[in-house]
Amino acid sequence: MDGQELAKQTLDQIPTPNPNACHIIGLVKQGGRVTGYQLSNDCKVDKQQAVAMAKQGLIAGVGIAHRKGTEYLKSIPNDSEGDNLSNLPSVSPR
Repeated sequence: MDGQELAKQTLDQIPTPNPNACHIIGLVKQGGRVTGYQLSNDCKVDKQQAVAMAKQGLIAGVGIAHRKGTEYLKSIPNDSEGDNLSNLPSVSPR
């Protein structure tokens, strides 16, 4: 099993995106912590909204994982580092 497949095993769910799904283009941060995401349609959503949207296929390129009972988004591993959530720019809230 290669590294990408191993990383995918850590995801609880990889939703199938709709054809018109948005992509995450920025991280909304407050106090250095990610509190939400800016989407390719310029909407900003909080982390819980983003998880719900991803489950509905409204956000592409992400999977759902959990830590201490809280669900969060993770990039689906691929050959591109540029679209990893951790490599996206920070944007101001609202």
